[in-house]
Amino acid sequence: MIDPTTETITSLTELIRRRAVSAEEVLRAHLERIDQWNPRLNAIVTLAPDAMEKAKAADAVLARGALAGPLHGVPVTIKDTIETAGLRTTSGSLMRAAFVPDKDASAVARLKAAGAIILAKTNTAEMAMDYTTENPVFPRGNNPHDLNCTTGGSSGGEAAAIATCMSPGGIGSDLAGSIRIPSHFCGVVGLKPSVERVPGDGQFPPAAGPYSLGAVIGPIARNVADLRLLFQVLAGVEPASMAMTLERDTRVAFYTDDGVAPVSSETRQAVRNAATALAEAGLAVEERRPPGVERGHELWLKLFSRASVAILRSVYAGNEDKGGDFVRWRLRTADDSPPASLDEYINSWLERDRLRAELVEWMSDVPLILAPVGAVPAYEHGTLKVTVDETTMGTFRAFSYAQTFNVFDLPVAVVPAGRSRDGLPIGVQIVGRPFAEDTVLTAAAMIEAALGGWRPPQI
Repeated sequence: MIDPTTETITSLTELIRRRAVSAEEVLRAHLERIDQWNPRLNAIVTLAPDAMEKAKAADAVLARGALAGPLHGVPVTIKDTIETAGLRTTSGSLMRAAFVPDKDASAVARLKAAGAIILAKTNTAEMAMDYTTENPVFPRGNNPHDLNCTTGGSSGGEAAAIATCMSPGGIGSDLAGSIRIPSHFCGVVGLKPSVERVPGDGQFPPAAGPYSLGAVIGPIARNVADLRLLFQVLAGVEPASMAMTLERDTRVAFYTDDGVAPVSSETRQAVRNAATALAEAGLAVEERRPPGVERGHELWLKLFSRASVAILRSVYAGNEDKGGDFVRWRLRTADDSPPASLDEYINSWLERDRLRAELVEWMSDVPLILAPVGAVPAYEHGTLKVTVDETTMGTFRAFSYAQTFNVFDLPVAVVPAGRSRDGLPIGVQIVGRPFAEDTVLTAAAMIEAALGGWRPPQI
């Protein structure tokens, strides 16, 4: 007996194509799964009212001997900051609680053109600006491995839905780890592509101004093969053009200390587990910190933080009371430190470009980097600071490892590589040269094969 909710996307596409299961049956199974899990998780926030109609239409097309594309009949979910025509897209903000776009984001349009069926929108941090899934529009999102913990953010609902088989896969967005941190917290796989590899239009907040340096849309799934398939569709990449193997002795550098945030012993061990897996697969692995990564956190704040303030002030002008806890705090404290002068901002941008060029040049010899996603696994709701060894730091600083690769615009996959003593997933980052998503995904698949990848939550 086939349970469509536990099948991979690649398996579902084949089952539907062979008519071993119908698109309608697949959709119905996922809706039942949502009924079962979502009341505890609040990962799904808006169901697509036409999803069943689309599934039946997909079956009718297949009955005529036609096929829409590589995702024919497969349901997918979309982060609630990414626009979907005719389907509410709130960005977790009361200012947009009733907003219904009249046009799909290009990434959504590509999924539909490939035959995917939009199942639902998924919960997010308000305005995608926090490492939680909390906003004033919908109930708080909970981690499927421990309901007392956060999913991470801001694509937390997407990661939680996929981890619990309410969705086989979908898309989120990432400017400071917003795909990678929820993937790490929820035990799934995610890809932050290079900027411009996947169309970034149709998001709110928009990937414009300073955000255009590091904001991306990317896929989340339960295994790397599905991540690769989703990426191919989103990027318009021909499958045959993506390398599936790495040359023996390809060099990999791994590090567990970026000079900004110390990491837990369990996190260090997860990175070492992944390093061992790559070494045993024949890659040349060495412990070595890449140049410039110690500057990533600082430059993220200098390049992107003030842009967030400007966006929030524009959206909430005269309606500051409609912001949730994070937005009100951010607006209230925005001027506690004076903003940088124009010359200071330009100098930060120039410094970013100089350091990025040095790092990319260094990676001509070492094309892969292995690193933590952050200092710790998922933490309890309401946590503002975490302590590692004798260092106490804010949760934003704790994920300097993720922010760095938005600053330097490098493609990154996250794959599970360990567990905490409390049974929480721990993911690792695999970082590649610009536009080398194929290399990153191939290395991620090696780690997944060696360490087991996604495991169902046990709540």
